[in-house]
Amino acid sequence: MSERRLPQLFARRLGGRGDQADIVPQSRLSGPIPWVIAIMVALMVIAAAGGLALRNTGRAAAAELSGGITVQIVEARADERDRQARAVLAALARMPEVSRAQLVSQAELDALVEPWLGEGAVAGGEDDRSDNAAVPVPALIDARLVGPLTPGRLGALQLALRASAPGARVDAQSTWLAPVFGAIASLQWLSLALIVVLSLATGAAVLLAARTALGNNRATIEIVHLLGGTDAQIARIFQRSIARDAIGGALAGTGAAFIVVALLGRSFAALQAGIVTGGVLGWQDWAVLLVVPVAAVILATLTARWTVVGALKGML
Repeated sequence: MSERRLPQLFARRLGGRGDQADIVPQSRLSGPIPWVIAIMVALMVIAAAGGLALRNTGRAAAAELSGGITVQIVEARADERDRQARAVLAALARMPEVSRAQLVSQAELDALVEPWLGEGAVAGGEDDRSDNAAVPVPALIDARLVGPLTPGRLGALQLALRASAPGARVDAQSTWLAPVFGAIASLQWLSLALIVVLSLATGAAVLLAARTALGNNRATIEIVHLLGGTDAQIARIFQRSIARDAIGGALAGTGAAFIVVALLGRSFAALQAGIVTGGVLGWQDWAVLLVVPVAAVILATLTARWTVVGALKGML
């Protein structure tokens, strides 16, 4: 018996419109599934957006700090510190692998440490002879090398500068943010894990809904079996019903998630912090986010089909 013929036989009995889904009334299939899928998709899209923003932030920070070094002149005496700083600047200017070198001004150093040490607690330049300025701050030189910064290049540069400035200490700027990069990577894995867990929860909800619908319509399904209906024909009816519910829920959840992500993006952009603004989502990221609801619909549809087909094999 054809799939098109079966609904015609049962349309009058079920009071339906005569289409395929009338064999099993829609009210018995849907239930809370569209709302569950909407919530799950919204959470998955938000988690995916967070993971993509963290990835962009890490890439922007790594690109900005690539090849960057900081030379500290650790010397308590202000005159000797200034002499070594000038010697280091001259040595860096003669090195072809150094593209830029600049001494950080004393005013900038004071602004950096005053929140921690208090105003007037920093020993400044040569003209600062007050007893209150008891904490000497190292002179800082911001420089950038051409090409990637390797441990070997960093060690060679350290040896070259020590010859003219014994108090020079060379640090790669990227090493300062290594814990930050590690935390960003951990949060990205957490976002991925959250997406996987939500996907499993979505599949479990669809599985339970399909099993409940099968139990509620067991008598009707057995009659269809007796009249020659196949498991594949019945499974397609449940599959299409779940697919419609999943599409509706995915659209609602995606719309809500996009609004939340856009509002959060505007809030973080208003901070105007360099490491935060680097996490802005591009059009490629928004395209990736659109894959999430599509994958959720496919997951729900396939789960419903596999569940129904597996349950129908044990009925008759």
